[in-house]
Amino acid sequence: GFLAVPGLVLGSGMALPNAIGTSLVAVTAFGLTTAMSYAFSGLVDWTVAFLLIAGGVAGVLAGTRMAAKLGSRRRTLAGIFAVVVIGVGLYVIVKGLPAFLALV
Repeated sequence: GFLAVPGLVLGSGMALPNAIGTSLVAVTAFGLTTAMSYAFSGLVDWTVAFLLIAGGVAGVLAGTRMAAKLGSRRRTLAGIFAVVVIGVGLYVIVKGLPAFLALV
């Protein structure tokens, strides 16, 4: 989703809110289709699924509260988002570096 939104904005000139909505619809459709396929195949560990869903609900509740408090402070939100994206990027680099170096 985080790559689709800039792609939609830059590639089609779509407004940011529309790109976010479009990305969410696509991710939801693919996710539900895949989840149902796995569930009907008996490949779902329901304990793990419940824990992931509970974590998602907790994240939504926490995010909603944070958004209400930080909604008027766009610069702060942008800074937090930047730190999270950079952190995830660094994590991916650190995790992938051994495999990359093994190829060199």
